Amino acid sequence: KHPVFPVNLVKPYFQTEEGKFPSRKKILTPPEIVEVEDSPGPVSKIIRARKIRLNGKDQRQYLVRFKNQKDDKDKWLEEDAIPDVNLHLGRFRASRRTEKSHQ
Repeated sequence: KHPVFPVNLVKPYFQTEEGKFPSRKKILTPPEIVEVEDSPGPVSKIIRARKIRLNGKDQRQYLVRFKNQKDDKDKWLEEDAIPDVNLHLGRFRASRRTEKSHQ
């Protein structure tokens, strides 16, 4: 047999105020773990764009070149992962327009 306890005797737990029990040990919560992305540095420019399908949805990704990095460090990133995305996208789109007009 297993131990039995009447459910009607269970009371909800409420966190107590610190002043009521000053000698009680304080439980410290550990600091929140923040994942740091291994970004090679600030973005230099956007080189290409592509559309891929993730989880049934179309996602646009951009091939990003980082400042002071060689092209082997280029990464495909989603728009929300690019710092100063509006500035870099504006330059990228403008460069594509000038390329098309010179053809």
